[in-house]
Amino acid sequence: MHIHILGIGGTFMAGVALLARAAGHHVTGCDSGVYPPMSTQLTSAEIEVIEGYDAAQTAFEPDCYVIGNAISRGNPLLEEILDRGLPFVSGPQWLAEHILAGRWVLAVAGTHGKTTASSILAWILEDAGLSPGFLVGGVPLNFGVSARLSGANTRSPFFVIEADEYDTAFSDKRSKFVHYRARTLVLNNLEFDHADIFPDLAAIETQFHHLVRTLPRNGLIVANATQTSLERVLARGCWTPVERFNCSERWRVDGDDRERVLHLLEGQRAIASVHWELSGEHNRSNALAAVLAARHAGVPVERALSALSRFRNVRRRMELRGVASGVSVFDDFAHHPTAIKATLSALRACVGDARILAVLEPRSNTMKLGVMKGLLAESLEPADQVFCYAANLGWDVAEALQPLGSKAIVEDDLAQLVARISGAARPGDQVLVMSNGGFGGIHEKLLNALDR
Repeated sequence: MHIHILGIGGTFMAGVALLARAAGHHVTGCDSGVYPPMSTQLTSAEIEVIEGYDAAQTAFEPDCYVIGNAISRGNPLLEEILDRGLPFVSGPQWLAEHILAGRWVLAVAGTHGKTTASSILAWILEDAGLSPGFLVGGVPLNFGVSARLSGANTRSPFFVIEADEYDTAFSDKRSKFVHYRARTLVLNNLEFDHADIFPDLAAIETQFHHLVRTLPRNGLIVANATQTSLERVLARGCWTPVERFNCSERWRVDGDDRERVLHLLEGQRAIASVHWELSGEHNRSNALAAVLAARHAGVPVERALSALSRFRNVRRRMELRGVASGVSVFDDFAHHPTAIKATLSALRACVGDARILAVLEPRSNTMKLGVMKGLLAESLEPADQVFCYAANLGWDVAEALQPLGSKAIVEDDLAQLVARISGAARPGDQVLVMSNGGFGGIHEKLLNALDR
């Protein structure tokens, strides 16, 4: 089958493209402004990517067009497909029908930590010899790719997927995750986000309720007990056993960020401890959720904990991009106030009194709308100095960051922003760049400026 993917550069759709290619399909696609790591993966897989959405791409005459959720009415190629009555399907539906059908799907859902938790889960299954397939929203360093069908020389029944609550496509406004028919489901957390498509938290909870309704009786829900929003979701109806974590009666974790040690407890009983690369309470919680999900798939807790010691994190999750003139530059995907604060707090626990320079691009649709602006200053408080890129925003960033006083600097010119950061940095500083996009290649620009 020849499929042509609209929006192929997104993390999800690029994963679909890799899986389709591995399954033997002829894959082409189009997008605008594709950047690494997804562009790199598509090139490595020899998948042709056309820049833009010219209607002339119908000349490829694929068997089916797979439409990403970034594609809206008015897109010239989509309009041509609709006008001519050509066959099309959403990315999640194509994935469900051609890749996930008949598999044991382990899905990780929640506002934060989906990529990390699903990457940890895939690695635990891999380390235990179960050779899972997976699709996650980043590149786990243990695997080097964001998606694969299964391990070498085997078609494992297990498939791990990052279960996104964002809408499916222009023609299907259900959340993506209702298509996946999970047997094991992690409910990591649930806050308000995606203000461009959801009016409030209650609307998102309804989509999570729809997800819960798709699970079988012989499945398992692994739910974060600290989240009242998730308890409301489960109270609306649940037909599947629930294993709660982060509670004193059942499973919980403790740890030391300086020593990078994670301690697992069941009730008051200490199970085991393990050294691993990650830091932060949020990552320990991600690991616990993954351990319990893997346990449902048959991996003993002790074996799963051992796998954590060999987990190498995910690209763009507290990734050290380089050191120049004694200044360390990190890249992180954090873009929601809760994730920003958790990431900064984890870095603070690791570096102690060293200065942290936080660099933020408010790029997500929710951030661009200014919905979270009232929470932004407090989330950035752990940093010693804050630099915010304010280009193309419809709200006053300087006003939102006013509670931070003189330690907050706002710029709408990228070159000037780089100059301000490099001018303020001194040896021993930790620069944490946070964005869910490419941020104009700021990491390399900053390292070059520091070198000079």
